[in-house]
Amino acid sequence: MLDLLFLVFLFPLLGFFVLAVSRGHISERTTNVIGIGAVGLAALTTALVGYTFLTTIPTGGAYTQLLWQWMDVPGFHPEFALRLDALSLVMISVVTGVGFLIVLFSAWYMHGEEGYSRFFAYMNLFITSMLFLVLADDLLFVYFGWEGVGLCSYLLIGFLYKDAENGSAARKAFLVTRIGDVAFAIGMWLLVKELGTLNIQDMVAAAHEHWAVGSGVATAAALLLLGGACGKSAQFPLQTWLPDAMAGPTPVSALLHAATMVIAGVYLIARTHGLFLLSPVAMQTVAVIGATTLLIAGLCALAQTDIKRVLAYSTMSQIGYMFLALGVGAWGGAIFHVMTHAFFKALLFLASGSVILACHHEQQMARMGGLRKKLPLTFWSFVAGGAALAAIPPSAGFFSKDAIIHLSYVSGHHGLWLCAIFGAFLTALYTARMIYLTFFGEYRGTTPDAHGHGGEVHRPTGLAHHIPLTVLIIASVVGGFWGLKLIDVLPAAPSGEQPMWLEALPLIVSFAGIAIAWPLFMTFGKTTERLTHHGFGNAIRTLWLHAMGFDWLWDRLLVKPWYWAARFGRRDATDIFGRAVLETGFTHANQLIALTQNGRVRWYAASIGLGAVLILAAVIYS
Repeated sequence: MLDLLFLVFLFPLLGFFVLAVSRGHISERTTNVIGIGAVGLAALTTALVGYTFLTTIPTGGAYTQLLWQWMDVPGFHPEFALRLDALSLVMISVVTGVGFLIVLFSAWYMHGEEGYSRFFAYMNLFITSMLFLVLADDLLFVYFGWEGVGLCSYLLIGFLYKDAENGSAARKAFLVTRIGDVAFAIGMWLLVKELGTLNIQDMVAAAHEHWAVGSGVATAAALLLLGGACGKSAQFPLQTWLPDAMAGPTPVSALLHAATMVIAGVYLIARTHGLFLLSPVAMQTVAVIGATTLLIAGLCALAQTDIKRVLAYSTMSQIGYMFLALGVGAWGGAIFHVMTHAFFKALLFLASGSVILACHHEQQMARMGGLRKKLPLTFWSFVAGGAALAAIPPSAGFFSKDAIIHLSYVSGHHGLWLCAIFGAFLTALYTARMIYLTFFGEYRGTTPDAHGHGGEVHRPTGLAHHIPLTVLIIASVVGGFWGLKLIDVLPAAPSGEQPMWLEALPLIVSFAGIAIAWPLFMTFGKTTERLTHHGFGNAIRTLWLHAMGFDWLWDRLLVKPWYWAARFGRRDATDIFGRAVLETGFTHANQLIALTQNGRVRWYAASIGLGAVLILAAVIYS
């Protein structure tokens, strides 16, 4: 069964090719069979391979499948090989399992949309690229999948390309993540230059042989890889692209946030953790970046009015928890949270899509309310997903987030532990606010506006809607019990005891956030709104609403100087020479060659004969 590992990525890859070459000339039903079926077969193969791996491979072991030699040059021999171990098994299970449910939901959500088959082609390619990334045995192969998910994020965020906002968001995501990708590429160059290989296992072993703990080269390599991870996982200071990525269709947001791209950075650090262990500076930097991001995102989520942007900031915050765990050496805790986060974040995004369509493509929570009786399955989806997000027992999120907070304390990083505690309070507060404003009180969207938003709520129907939500509700509630052993999926996890009252503190602050949210946003909601729209309160709300001003900062530090340089460069010597010589020369050459296309068959026959004579002469006299 392990020999079937390559089929895990081959099925969705074939699905992509078939849908791509169809160019939209097939029905929605056929598209569903190909697009959903391909991912379903990948999930089934993952289950079979995973069962075989768990029952035949010893604990801590791995299976490697060599597909072919990628390139063979002196001193560098990267292979196209797949590696299955405990870490990659968890990741492919998340990508194919949760990915299948998201793709299935897409059949309901995207019904009747223009470019239906193109959408499923992109989704299949997205999943394929992520599987390349997590199964790769070589960093160059990882980078292949890494760039693939970057391309697919651009295609899917900008899927509705006729809207200029969507195109702008897609370009922003592509360009901001490129900054991290360049750092990753430089890091690979440094590693192959110093260690002679990019095979992950050999590279880590060679690093421990050649570099001592605290080595400057090891620190530089680890920080460069961290730069790539920050870009893909939307961590400080490269986090600005993720909220705008909500411009894409909601299933794209679910796949992007739950099962693919944003967890790529977490996986990269976990996979190369042996390299990071050689650099205490890099480890500390990872943890500080995670703590900073989870606090920034938590505060920003409190000010958002768009339901999908609240969830986007919550993703940044939860990925911040994963980075914090990685930085304190709690590798298993980070991967545990990757798994549970995939369950509840996919659930929340899909449920938000259900709300959005039921409310006529409305995303503003101010025009929702009172939906718990109109949309019962969607309401309970938000309750289950929100409880997991806020880490309320016995939800999956409680076990994984509690493990991270506990491990951050016993590792001795008490400042980071306090950040995690405050982040738990913020998470519960903005999660409860989102659920209260959406599902409680009176419905506020009965009158359609100029854009057609509003009107009577449409209750969603169909198995493609109900099945993914129901399965993810179950996973979000009991999934934590499945993954408790993941704490030990990687070595060197911190160990130690924590006072009992501190053990209970995360739960106390979570319940406090939920309790405070009701009077703050419901009972005295109008008072809170007045306070946050005047004076100092308005200044804070505006700062949080606009991502702490990072977009403004990067616009002035990078974007505007780049535009200025581009405008200046239009008049430099190279452009003048290109326009005066190259452009003019090629234009005249084209006009000259075009004269030979006169439509006269005799001329064409003579030209062919003359050409044949010249070729024969050249062969004879050469």
